[in-house]
Amino acid sequence: MDIKAPDLGVDSAEVSEIMVEVGDVIAKDDNIVLLESDKASVEVPSSAAGKVTKISVAIGDQVSEGMVLIELESADDSAESNDDNAAEKQEANSTDDVKPESKPEPAATESKQSESAAKPAANAGKATTHALPDLGVDEAQVSEIMVSVGDTVSAEQSILLIESDKASVEVPAPVAGKIEKILVEAGDMVANGQDFIVIIASGTDDASDSESEAPKPQESAPAKTEDKPAAKTTGEPKQAAKPTNNDTAASKTEGKLTEAQVNEKLVDVYAGPAVRKLARQLGVDITQVNGSALNDRILKEDLFAHVKKSLTKQKAAPVSGNPVSSGLPKLPDMSNAEIWGETETQDLSRLQKVSIPQLNYNTLLPQVTQFDLSDITETEKLRGELKGGMKAEGVGFTILAFVVKATAYALTQHPRFNSHLSDDNTQVILRKSVNMGIAVATDDGLIVPVIKNVQDKGLKQIAIEIGELAVKARDKKLSTKDLQGASFTISSQGNLGGTAFTPLVNWPQVGILGVSEASMQPRWDAKTQSFEPRLMLPLSLSYDHRVINGADAAVFTRYIATLLADPRRILI
Repeated sequence: MDIKAPDLGVDSAEVSEIMVEVGDVIAKDDNIVLLESDKASVEVPSSAAGKVTKISVAIGDQVSEGMVLIELESADDSAESNDDNAAEKQEANSTDDVKPESKPEPAATESKQSESAAKPAANAGKATTHALPDLGVDEAQVSEIMVSVGDTVSAEQSILLIESDKASVEVPAPVAGKIEKILVEAGDMVANGQDFIVIIASGTDDASDSESEAPKPQESAPAKTEDKPAAKTTGEPKQAAKPTNNDTAASKTEGKLTEAQVNEKLVDVYAGPAVRKLARQLGVDITQVNGSALNDRILKEDLFAHVKKSLTKQKAAPVSGNPVSSGLPKLPDMSNAEIWGETETQDLSRLQKVSIPQLNYNTLLPQVTQFDLSDITETEKLRGELKGGMKAEGVGFTILAFVVKATAYALTQHPRFNSHLSDDNTQVILRKSVNMGIAVATDDGLIVPVIKNVQDKGLKQIAIEIGELAVKARDKKLSTKDLQGASFTISSQGNLGGTAFTPLVNWPQVGILGVSEASMQPRWDAKTQSFEPRLMLPLSLSYDHRVINGADAAVFTRYIATLLADPRRILI
């Protein structure tokens, strides 16, 4: 039986650790390999039970969906073989005197008769361990546990509240049933694919009890699994699978190392691709970082802590070339009330705290902002004519729908603004579809849900989706899919006031459009030789200057302003 890689959420991932050996007897859902991509580290469970006869991958291999990971000898085949052997022995000894207590025939016969009846209910009465879905980020924190052991839940009922740098997301129950065990605690950092809860499927208590009292068919087979360490069933990595960073630190030598020695040390470091990539961006020597996770695994938090510690040690040294290695000095001592007055400390929200690393990426971007005005007088008249009918259908029809539609069309005509810069800064990755991020203000902070394939949608559909996403954002009902895949972002301040602002580019995007409050302004009409009141909408386009030059930004912003002044141009 071949056990294949499931849908990983990415094209390929690297085998970081192999958690079984040839000869091991494993159960269904036991973790067999640890895979790492640029998004997450995922422990892949076995889709069946049995004996490992072959391991088809090695550490460092790149695997994709459908690739064979291991080969198993089916547990059912093994059990049948053992049952046949037991039956032959019983038949051979049938003429001998057998003590009553040693006769296995009644139990064996009873199990054979009940085998066909037990199979349909086997899954129903089983306490199944479930893993977290794709969170859209490498790690997130468990903010709230909404159920307790013993509770009965329905499928899709929210059971965990997970907070990341993108959103607060409620994780639904994968099946209906009774909570047997909760494997995480509030405050834990969790990752995609991590086991988080054990549920007994609904309506199975009786079946479970009866199975615990009745002899199991597998009992005639050798209990090899009992000889294995507990890590086999829990999916905990073997301690010897990776060298610890303490060992790596002990092996460091003074003086310069050769390129081969450096590469060897980098291989020895236990860190995922996403962490290694961040280390390169921050200019951090990852071999000098101490990991805080299991087996001294290095997390992103360890990188930030290392940078902070380095800055503390070197605060007296002059700031040099690398801008990431510089930081703000510590706050002055404000304990003297005569000088500073009274102070009060308030905690940032979890969303604000975890957003800081993403915002820090902007220190690496050469960002420029282009400003313009769009005359939306006629567009606002059209919106006023359509608004009543939309409202009757329960659709809020704001000027933002026009802005999203016009910007999406402009991006199809100027695809460089709908792109990403490659890691080596040598290529531009153009997006074929427009996935528009819409910044929404919530009580916890700013959140950016995404409308997919905007270029194919009309004004009404865009208005509907804007309203739905805004409600879900404020109610903390956004899924991970709602927050992923944006190619460009719009940040609208609506009627909050202000004439213009400088929005921050949301890396890895290369542009973001800020929209301020429209106002009536006098505009000169050359035909009538007079000033006329016109409704003007301020636009602020921030862009990554590595990909976009100033002239192109001015043309693009003016193009959006022109489309908003006369939306009929989109139809041409």
